[in-house]
Amino acid sequence: MRTVDVEIRNPTGIHLRPASTLVRAAAGYRCAVTLQNVTSAGQAVNAKDALAVLSRGKAVKGDVVRITTDGEDEDAAIDGLQALIEGGLGETLA
Repeated sequence: MRTVDVEIRNPTGIHLRPASTLVRAAAGYRCAVTLQNVTSAGQAVNAKDALAVLSRGKAVKGDVVRITTDGEDEDAAIDGLQALIEGGLGETLA
């Protein structure tokens, strides 16, 4: 199991479009992936479930989220998802 904390950098946080980008990326890995907003002491949610990410995994710019991966490709998953979040989840960073 691996865990990393990452700051949300895109201006609009995790809303529909960035959540979809995150969920699609997470679904591409075989390992279990969870996302937790540690800034607001949120509940860890399945990062492959769009509804969970949008409802309980929401985060705004500046929030810190924790990605946890567990399984055979956990190293690739955590590295890829961390880079995706740090890159703005497909949105332009200000």
